[in-house]
Amino acid sequence: RNCTSLEQITIPLKDGMNIADNTFQRCENLKHVDLVEGEVLRDTVDALLLDEWRNDMTDKLDVINQSLPTTPAGDEYEDVGGKALVISMWIASVLHKIVDYKAQHRSLLNEAATKL
Repeated sequence: RNCTSLEQITIPLKDGMNIADNTFQRCENLKHVDLVEGEVLRDTVDALLLDEWRNDMTDKLDVINQSLPTTPAGDEYEDVGGKALVISMWIASVLHKIVDYKAQHRSLLNEAATKL
């Protein structure tokens, strides 16, 4: 397997998506991940009530493209590298954070509505 020309992928933001550890083995040039739902997710982030949440989510979405270029791609033997693991962990982290912020967002809206 040799995927030295692969520089960018687009994947869904899906809970439980299984990415095999060796999926991006030897993909040294893989440096950028886009999300299928990127535009919708950015709209969701923009709608969050607090600047702190929006900034945190923006950072969380961008972190993969900062860390992936320096993540080892493995070799042609046993070393599968870490790109698949880093991408999987990033997906889980983004999903967890957006679900948490959306729940807090709803709670604050309900609290404000109750006070009215």
